[in-house]
Amino acid sequence: MIPVQGVTGQTIAVLGLGRSGKATAAALKAGGAHVVVWDDGQEARAQAEAEGLELRDLNRADAWEGIAALITSPGIPHLYPDPNPVIARALDLGVPVDNDIGLFFRSFATPDWDNFGTTPKVITVTGSNGKSTTTALIHHILTSVGRPAQMGGNIGTGVLSLEPAHDGEVVVIELSSYQTDLARALTPDVAVFTNLSPDHLDRHGGPGGYFAAKRRLFAEGGPDRCVIGVDEVEGRYLANQMGQGPGDDRVIRISSGQKLERFAWGVFARKGFLSEYRKGRQVASVDLREITGLPGAHNHQNACAAYAACRAIGIAPREIEAAFRSFGGLPHRSQTVRELDGVRYVNDSKATNVDAAEQALQAFKNIRWIAGGLGKDGGIAALQPHLGHVVKAYLIGHSGPDFALQLAGTPYEVFDGMDAALARAHAEALPGDTVLLAPAAASFDQYPNFEKRGEHFTALVNALGS
Repeated sequence: MIPVQGVTGQTIAVLGLGRSGKATAAALKAGGAHVVVWDDGQEARAQAEAEGLELRDLNRADAWEGIAALITSPGIPHLYPDPNPVIARALDLGVPVDNDIGLFFRSFATPDWDNFGTTPKVITVTGSNGKSTTTALIHHILTSVGRPAQMGGNIGTGVLSLEPAHDGEVVVIELSSYQTDLARALTPDVAVFTNLSPDHLDRHGGPGGYFAAKRRLFAEGGPDRCVIGVDEVEGRYLANQMGQGPGDDRVIRISSGQKLERFAWGVFARKGFLSEYRKGRQVASVDLREITGLPGAHNHQNACAAYAACRAIGIAPREIEAAFRSFGGLPHRSQTVRELDGVRYVNDSKATNVDAAEQALQAFKNIRWIAGGLGKDGGIAALQPHLGHVVKAYLIGHSGPDFALQLAGTPYEVFDGMDAALARAHAEALPGDTVLLAPAAASFDQYPNFEKRGEHFTALVNALGS
């Protein structure tokens, strides 16, 4: 746990009692604060009270006497579409509102660091897509080369539940727009922006607000190095703002598809090869084509981001390349489960919408595609231009029959569930084929979440031939 600094003797209110809220309450207590908590859900309140937390109904006007700050969980709206009533009350009273990310950044450094040989560092990763894979890949590289490292934030451990830093340690944190939007302190050593596509627009009041939330990590944080994906105009704008010209190597531009030779520092992937350029000269290259944990152009962009972040803290190219080769990928995200008789089985259950499924379909050839579930508006019509690698579709779930009507000339069969679809795909697959679960649909018609769907697929694949 990281005790929160600067709160001794203060009364601090915590709103939201999920994982991050409870961890925040504990870290505030450890820092000497008097903590009161509230959650709109009765069950969460009862559980918190049973765990010894002091409840205070923050909807009451008299509840705010003596409260020095309100710490809110990231899922609770503070601005758009409307502020939660408790947060609105804090704004009216002028009570500072923060989140666990802000508390982390103001509390991470301690006097113990004066005795360290190497100052700890924080690498943060934000963006629309690829955040989790990039964060996990950076952490994997660090541990592979023997650097002490922790990983947390929007992936894995909550930031205040991390351990206080060790000598030379690197902490890698995934940050969502919900987390960067509100944090009052943001001071990473290296900040990564992967890409931007429309998401959470109601929460941020439109695309401009969504981008502004991401941009705060850079503009407010002042990182020593910025790793910025420039395949969208927002990334190019951000890179332009953070640098003093193309010769400023504090900005490392990354891309999947375009050359970046004219800048002081660029990392890009084209035709399966990652290249690092410094001041117009290529200094390193990595062949990504046979790295099974990073298939497809979207993962090549993730590789560029992770590579650049690790180069920014002095890790050598060949060490990074070796770590790439041992990276297994994250569960349910283009995860190679198994290769059997020349056939690859890939779990991309996280592909719950058309955009994600498109990335998966572009990553492989000779695809036997398992798709379906609870489809989104428009079905899979937008995927028609990307079905050239699909040998056959095996459609499941509520939207399977509807998806069949949108496949044009692609062969297909419709099945009741995953068991039958995988059995048929396995029976028909030939060496060189990829059996790909990329549903392009939510899981809730047959599974509680995409993780359970991916776990079922994985279990079935691992049972093949046994």
